[in-house]
Amino acid sequence: MDKKLESLTAGMRIPYGGNNVAIVSEELAAEFESGDRLIVVQTTGDLLHIPAGVWDISYETVERAHHAFLEMGSVDDDSITKFFKLFADYLSDEERFSAIKASNDEDVRIAKSKGRSTTRLILSKKMRADMVAGLRLWENTPSQRGSAIEEISHDGWKVKLITAGLGAVGFIFEGRPNVFADATGVLRSGNTVVFRIGSDALLTANAIVEHALNPALEESGLPLGSVSLINSAERSAGYAMFSDQRIALAVARGSGPAVAQLGSVAKQSGIPVSLHGTGGAWIVGSSNSDPEMFRSVIYHSLDRKVCNTLNTCCITKEAATDLVPEFLTALSEAAEARGATAKLHITESADPFIPDRWRGTVAIERAEGEVVEPQTEEIEIEEIGFEWEWENSPEVTLVIVESVSEAIALCNSYSPQFVASMVTEDDAEFEAFFDGINAPFVGNGFTRWVDGQYALNRPELGLSNWQYGRLFGRGGVLSGDSIFTIRTLASQETSGITRRS
Repeated sequence: MDKKLESLTAGMRIPYGGNNVAIVSEELAAEFESGDRLIVVQTTGDLLHIPAGVWDISYETVERAHHAFLEMGSVDDDSITKFFKLFADYLSDEERFSAIKASNDEDVRIAKSKGRSTTRLILSKKMRADMVAGLRLWENTPSQRGSAIEEISHDGWKVKLITAGLGAVGFIFEGRPNVFADATGVLRSGNTVVFRIGSDALLTANAIVEHALNPALEESGLPLGSVSLINSAERSAGYAMFSDQRIALAVARGSGPAVAQLGSVAKQSGIPVSLHGTGGAWIVGSSNSDPEMFRSVIYHSLDRKVCNTLNTCCITKEAATDLVPEFLTALSEAAEARGATAKLHITESADPFIPDRWRGTVAIERAEGEVVEPQTEEIEIEEIGFEWEWENSPEVTLVIVESVSEAIALCNSYSPQFVASMVTEDDAEFEAFFDGINAPFVGNGFTRWVDGQYALNRPELGLSNWQYGRLFGRGGVLSGDSIFTIRTLASQETSGITRRS
């Protein structure tokens, strides 16, 4: 007979990873009650507590999404198209959107009172327009459901490989309201979605559900559980969802450590994952870089802080005298465009090339407010891949390298292996860079092009780095119509077919 975990005791030893032990803290022991659940992350020993009430909310929400998926096979493509049209229409409706914007304003107010970053939380006119544009794209994207991708003929019978929906996709993302609309793209390939949004954006999410999403689902004839929000502000709701084996794919995007932890929860539950965590782009300059082009590329890669923003710049030593001034000018101009002051991190190799005017203290805008600190700080080489999550003051790392080959080696060793750019006039040099760099997104100019909707006309669910290895069978952009499986249909055309071996 199965026994349930009823309580925890401070100091209790919990095995993990085969030969390690985690210790239950006094706080966890005091909080844990009968009916709660404990997840032991086998890679780190993290002890994750899921209160019974949170588990129930998650379970019931996944249940709706799972049952909705079982109904999706009987839903025609026109109904899915109608859903995207109506969802876009309702977000465009001023009366409906005013209620959504009021909830977003309250989310922003609360976040600011807690000293939280709000740069990605504010539902601006541009974000709203991008959401609507993304839904219009899905409205006009031809359905691939039921498409035969291959046919194999035999004597008297044949086999077809046919695309089909994967299932209920579990999606966890930070407090960015626009991702809410992007997530619905999985419906185009016959899936359903259940998601948890960061607590900072929960009021906004509920308003979108009430005033735009649910009305669009109902009027288009799609099952209401097709898009389901886990209505809980508790972080543990994400742990609960990613340990529910009815989830066909677990998608997480946000900060690196949080995404890695969520991915571990899903993987040890037997759920495939698509992780979109640590970002930060790298740019490399050499003696073959055009200084004016280099300066422009730096500037346009720092317009705002997102995953594809410039984070680390490597300049070869022989080009440093020419390119470092251009780099610093572009960095200053990017800060001035935001009414702020830039922050620079350097390794020891870059120190001789930094002028005195960059060595004083300045006011840097952080999420918690303005902070006075050194404008330039030295870091160790092992820290050059750290992603600077700046609020308004552009923040980057500069490294001086002996060669482009060293820059490639540093990027492959210390970066999240995400976005890399090489500004060079030498085609052979760029080709060697492309062949040597271990990143899914590579270019020869600014880095902010890395975006599914901007580059591929596909609203994205996330951009995958190669921090945990290359991706099997698809590129680094996860989009709604890239989530599918293959069914095999056999058609017998004559009688009497039998296997003789």
